[in-house]
Amino acid sequence: MDRAARWAIGSLLVGCAVLALKTLAWRLSASAAFFSDALETTVNVAASAIALYAVRLASVPADENHPYGHEKAEFFAAVIEGVLIVLAALAIFRAAALNFAAPHGLELSGMAFAANGGATVLNGLWSFLLGRAGRRLRSTALVADSRHLVADVVTSVAILAGVGCIALTGEVLIDPALAALAGVYVLWSGVRTVSQSVGGLMDAAPDPRIVQRIRELVSESASGAIEVHDLRTRRAGRRAYVEFHMVVPGHMSVAESHAICDRIEAALKAEMEYLAITIHVEPEIKAKQHGVPVL
Repeated sequence: MDRAARWAIGSLLVGCAVLALKTLAWRLSASAAFFSDALETTVNVAASAIALYAVRLASVPADENHPYGHEKAEFFAAVIEGVLIVLAALAIFRAAALNFAAPHGLELSGMAFAANGGATVLNGLWSFLLGRAGRRLRSTALVADSRHLVADVVTSVAILAGVGCIALTGEVLIDPALAALAGVYVLWSGVRTVSQSVGGLMDAAPDPRIVQRIRELVSESASGAIEVHDLRTRRAGRRAYVEFHMVVPGHMSVAESHAICDRIEAALKAEMEYLAITIHVEPEIKAKQHGVPVL
């Protein structure tokens, strides 16, 4: 079992513990706001289970049917997680509407606040650790999972503050209003997750700063070549693919041009992990004069 899978298992266990605490807070208080918080965490638990499956599948080596590996499974998982978040937002809106139509008193005990507050602290700590691990391991599924938890923490803090206002003022309509506001934030988080994940499935280019750094490293390492053009990049899970055409003098031998390719690959992989590099060598008559200049 690789490190990403172990983090995914930990996220699932933490999610179950947080869900138990938030469900307790809701049952003790009968609060629509606490219900919306617990419902969002239910989605997070489901998302963690999906993330676990995705990182396990993404680690499977390339085979005859999947010669480029299984890394894109993480993007599919992130899309599913985003859809689940949107569905949770719709359920929150429904609960808020029902409470607006028929408001009821709340039982705001200290135990309910303690349960929800403890769950929020646990979620916050784990989201920080999970996000850092996801970025280090270049795991799209873990990063998406950590973003869900961050959204959950923000929602929980706002709900705790709002329910505290209810306890002080006795105004019960604040409860469904808070639930509706939490639903808006959850909906935004779900749409954002789906959008970013679909970009990965559609082979969107990495961050422009990463592309620029790739161009700089290629330019600095291609001494002896004439130019590099048609540079393209894409991501599939934790792996990034880089391909380009390198123009060399017509008299250069295969061995010499291959040495330049080796130097470029070494420079790229020294700074960026999980790279798959494809270089097409061309004679100088193929120069386009608008590619990456060689320093």
